[in-house]
Amino acid sequence: MKFNTKTIHGNQHPEPSTGAVMPPIFQTSTYVQSSPGQFKGYEYSRGANPTRTALENALASIENGVAGFAFGSGLAAIDAVLKLLNPGDEVIAGDDLYGGTYRMFTKIYEKYGIKFKFVAGSHKEDFAAHITDKTKLIWLETPTNPLLKVIDIEGVASLAKGKDILVAVDNTFASPYNQTPLDMGADIVMHSATKYLGGHSDLVAGALIVKDEELAEKVHFQIFAGGGILGPQDSFLVLRGIKTLGLRMQRHAENAMQVAQFLASHPKVDKVYYPGLESHPNHELAKKQMKTFGGMLSFTLKSGKKEDSFKLLENLKVITLAESLGGVESLANHPATMTHASIPADIRAQIGITDDLVRLSIGIEDIEDLLKDVENVLDLI
Repeated sequence: MKFNTKTIHGNQHPEPSTGAVMPPIFQTSTYVQSSPGQFKGYEYSRGANPTRTALENALASIENGVAGFAFGSGLAAIDAVLKLLNPGDEVIAGDDLYGGTYRMFTKIYEKYGIKFKFVAGSHKEDFAAHITDKTKLIWLETPTNPLLKVIDIEGVASLAKGKDILVAVDNTFASPYNQTPLDMGADIVMHSATKYLGGHSDLVAGALIVKDEELAEKVHFQIFAGGGILGPQDSFLVLRGIKTLGLRMQRHAENAMQVAQFLASHPKVDKVYYPGLESHPNHELAKKQMKTFGGMLSFTLKSGKKEDSFKLLENLKVITLAESLGGVESLANHPATMTHASIPADIRAQIGITDDLVRLSIGIEDIEDLLKDVENVLDLI
């Protein structure tokens, strides 16, 4: 199946007892047994729930994996991956990460004896120098949050071949519409399904998709034993969101390109971070690796003033100042004080997350209204 067909039909079937086209919300915690240990595929909803199973099957389909797992949040999904490790193991990660990921790595798992190395580059060679016999996981975001770096998934994944190293990719910004990391050599794909998969800013969810059965068994143990499951109501909503993922992502990308081009030509804007611009240092890699350039972008101001970015954000009318991303509505964010506030200021400065940096999640509104909104607030500073 092609992608848009898979979002609607991939690994999905009418509900067998009623023929319902969309899986019902099975709002139940437990299931009848005819004899102790004899049940009809489900015994307790922490282990499995039919609505969640339907979503997990769809996740596996759109990411070309053998199994999908639906968690209560993206961070719960990341937590399950890190629990595959042992004290003394090392993790190599890109330096530009979602603040919550960085916080989990450094504030929770470092104290359990796991070492993290943060790499600034985008290419295979940048990561190769950091691999040791203790390396057990390479964690990638691409495009990254919030500076939209693009990392060579296939190149970095090749470093792990023949070694006892897992490669995991946070695919939240791109979505499976734009790239399927398992096809490029990754072992695990993670999503904050709150974002593009759900697509409507009405749920919190996470997902893991894996490419082999042995790893699937290990992840299933983590979600069953750890309990970070997604409930049936939110499973239903993510599954519904996936149905329109391809349509939405195309519009997100079309709008984002025009906003990025407008910002790049504006006299009050300094840098624009968007892989679709030819000025982006990873533009050619993005063209090779991604179907479109996505709906996320960031920019800084010529003045470099935090107060100017605040004035801009406070006066937006169509674009909404709020946490998160990936919804149908455009959202604006100030990383230094919002999504990445948990990263120490000196580390933010080293990475390039300046106090005037603004991140935009471009929605599916009419582009004329978005451009006018951005133009109006830039006129105020």
